[in-house]
Formats: sequence, C-alpha cells, structure tokens
Amino acid sequence: MSATDSGKVPSVLIVDDTPDNRLLLSELLKPLYLIQQAADGAAALAIAQGNERPDIILLDVMMPGMSGFDVCRKLKAMEETRDIPVIFLTTLDATEDETLGLALGAVDYITKPVNPSVVQARVATHLRLKAAAEFLRDKNAYLEQEVVRRTVQTRTAQEVTILALTSLAEARDNETGNHIRRTQHYVKALADHLKEHPRFAPELDEATRKLLFQSAPLHDIGKIGIPDYILLKPGRLTPEEYEVMKTHTTIGRDALQKAEDQLGVNLPFLRFAKEMALGHQERWDGSGYPQGRAGDDIPLSARLMAVADVYDALISPRVYKKGKPHEEAAAFIAAGRGTEFDPDIVDAFLDIQGEFQAIARRFHDAPASGDLHGGGVV
Repeated sequence: MSATDSGKVPSVLIVDDTPDNRLLLSELLKPLYLIQQAADGAAALAIAQGNERPDIILLDVMMPGMSGFDVCRKLKAMEETRDIPVIFLTTLDATEDETLGLALGAVDYITKPVNPSVVQARVATHLRLKAAAEFLRDKNAYLEQEVVRRTVQTRTAQEVTILALTSLAEARDNETGNHIRRTQHYVKALADHLKEHPRFAPELDEATRKLLFQSAPLHDIGKIGIPDYILLKPGRLTPEEYEVMKTHTTIGRDALQKAEDQLGVNLPFLRFAKEMALGHQERWDGSGYPQGRAGDDIPLSARLMAVADVYDALISPRVYKKGKPHEEAAAFIAAGRGTEFDPDIVDAFLDIQGEFQAIARRFHDAPASGDLHGGGVV
C-alpha cells in the first residue's frame, strides 16, 4: 500500500551526492511515494526540518563534506527529526561501519548497487513500522490524558462527597462553625512539619499528607447520628448524655465503613477518615475512648487530629463557656505531652503554634447574636 492509514502518501527523502543514484532511486520509488532529493548533508537537514518533513530518509554514507554518519547524528539529536527512520545507502561492507550506523540510530542498510525489490521492500517495511510506532505514541498520549481526566474526576468526586457529608454534619451542629475547616488545616500544618521527623517520615509522604487534609473534615461525621436533644443542648451534658455523645466516634467509623463496603473497594481517603472518626478521642496513655488504645497503637492520623481537635475546642466559645486565649490552650496541650497526646506531635505543635493562631484567625467564627464572649484567639 502506498498510502498511510490517514490517506496521506508517504514522502521519501533521497540523499546522495551522485545525480545518477538519486535519479535511479527516484524513478524506482516515485510510483509509490512522494520524492524529495538532496545532494549533500546540509540540504538534507534543511528539508528534514522544513514544513514538509519526510516520512523516511535514504542516506548515502560517503559524501563530501558532511558524511551520512554526521547527518544521522544531527537528525537524531533534534527532537523534530529524531523519529524519522534513516536507511543508509552504502558500498561499504565492513561490519564496524554497519554497527556504527545502527548505533547512531539508523534502522537499516541497503548496499549499492541497489536491488530494486530490496529497496521497495525495505522502505515499505520501515514505513509500516513508523506508522505503527506513531499509532502507539498517539494511543499512549490519549491514554495518559484519559488517566489524568479520570483522576481529576475521581478526586473531584471525593471532594464533593466529603463536602456534602461535612455540610450535613455542620447543619446538625452549626455551633461549631468553622471548626471543621480549622482542624483540617491544623492537621495539614502538623503533618507538613513532621514529614521529615524520623518517627513519621515513612508515613507522611506527599500523597499521604494530601489524603490527610482531604479526609480530616470527616472526623466528626458521626455526630449526624447523635440525637438533637444531646447534640444541640445549650449547656453541659449529663454523664448519661456524655456516654451517648461518645458514640459519635463509632457511628462515624461505621457509616464510612458501610459506604466503603457497598462500593466494594478500599479507598485511601476513607481509610484516614475512618481512623480519625474512630480514634480522635483516644489518649496517648490509653485512657481515651472508644477503644482505649495507647501510644503508637493509635493511628497517626487520629493522633494528629487529637491535638487539632482539642486545641480548637479550647479556643472556641460555647454557650456554656468562654473561648480560652491561645496561650492557655497551648499550655493545656503542652501539659498533655505524653499523657493525652503523642509527645512528638505536641513538640511539633509548640514549634508551629504561630501557624495555628494564623489558621484560627483565618477561619474565625463570626460572633453569634447575643454572644458576649467572642473568639478565644489572641
């Protein structure tokens, strides 16, 4: 077949300093292909880089000035010409010359005097190979674009899902205001600060830190399952009510697990969301709830959220309490080092407490009507 799948007739560039050789090859190939000719290396390079680039080049080795080897080197060094197949035309029969040409990137050799059927067969074969390679490159480029598109779609779907679930939680407990956003950014700040810490570096690669940030808003999703008379009570809870409130940890984890089970796949962002939902009320010394886990048995995501969650609870005003100034909240966190909180995470908090203050100011809750306390961040 003389045409490519697109219907375009392939073009062949014949490079030879002998006019008779160019004429012979041209007459042999022009019934099948568009023919271009060059008498030396400089002209060949100009044509190869021009608007009508050849699909294949038949290149004489022995030419005055720039040899075929030199031309091939230059062709393969340029991005716009490196993929054009080069077939050397030569009277040389030394193996080292053939090896050099192939090492430079040529695809084949044709010896002079040429055999017409060999020339036609070799040119047709390498044009088919070139077309197949271009098809695969185009296919791979399409697949790469499709993977990027699907990845963006998946990430967007995850973000929309988290936003929807978070909005439901906020709708149930609107007193918390921007608590979810603040804790999300606190967790990110801690994870970024600890990413090179010997204890945490293996767990806090860039992908994991992004998933932690993405998952953090779901840590209180279980409050959706807490009755209104407890969740919205304008005052301190009774011991019995507090026991019910504590179940928001298992309610949140179980809801996320059920969603994952129904999907039939394990989603990394839901793994961290489940860990934080269930474990953010655990304590380093094992006195927390719901499982009484201690130390490193508590997932890192939950340990990060524990510091973020308690700090924000301390600085945030409620109907029944004033928000504490940052200094008091920071002192409480420091006092819980090694008992309530992972000591290294507390040290990280103390190192970057200025970032916590900036986050709290950025996502500060507007005082509600009648709120005499105002915010607790100084």
